[in-house]
Amino acid sequence: MADAVRVPRILCIAGTDPSGGAGLLADTKSVTAMGGYAMGVVTAVTVQNTRGVAGVHAVPVDTVIAQLDAVADDVQIDAVKIGMLGEASLVEAVGAWLRRRRPPHIVLDPVMVATTGGRLASEDAASMLRDLVPLVDLVTPNVPELGVLCGSDTATDIEGIVSQAELVHEQTGSAVLATTGDLEDGSAEDVMVESEADRRMTLRLPFVRVETPHTHGTGCSLSSALATARVGAPDWEAAYRRVRPWMDGALHGGLSLDVGQGAGPLDHTWFLHR
Repeated sequence: MADAVRVPRILCIAGTDPSGGAGLLADTKSVTAMGGYAMGVVTAVTVQNTRGVAGVHAVPVDTVIAQLDAVADDVQIDAVKIGMLGEASLVEAVGAWLRRRRPPHIVLDPVMVATTGGRLASEDAASMLRDLVPLVDLVTPNVPELGVLCGSDTATDIEGIVSQAELVHEQTGSAVLATTGDLEDGSAEDVMVESEADRRMTLRLPFVRVETPHTHGTGCSLSSALATARVGAPDWEAAYRRVRPWMDGALHGGLSLDVGQGAGPLDHTWFLHR
């Protein structure tokens, strides 16, 4: 049954990006664009822009959990989006918080490497993210991250992505949306695997590729938009089908933004500029 919530209240857990294209700033823009009310817990302060990541400064774990509890003690949370965690101790602590609070509709964007190439998670944290997946409802890896999650090499074609996504779903019980925008063979199909009444459904979701270098924050934006769209939607497929046209518009809109000299951001509010 769909949730009767007029304005979804979405808690985003992520790092900052001072250039505004990724992390919490992208999350809040995405949630707002999808009609939700965005809240944010800071896990790390990054030093980055559209040209790369120069530094990552982790927020103490106790402070992150205190932020989470402060929100949960006061606000009804309709969905949670988890982004950059960075350190293994924080992955473990957030997992314990999820078990304790049990919020609905949890989306995990398994952030490991920025689009601009900077490392955003330690090796230990990347490994522990696999243990976090069974606690969430949807995980949204790109192609390299999907390989890490299932302990395999990076898939090179759509058939390999389907197999890996089904394996992660089988191992964890979490729905999987594997995004393929960076697939070397140029395929333009996302892959979603979810179950309903113990019946697994694998969907290949074609899209029209937008040829653009401006993809900074795409994963952050997609996952937070999905968390928002899932509140009131019957399943993840329905949420995806609502989000995809907005994402396509944001990618197109990014072509006309003049932000930075590297991999620029999306235009999250493209529909206001038409």
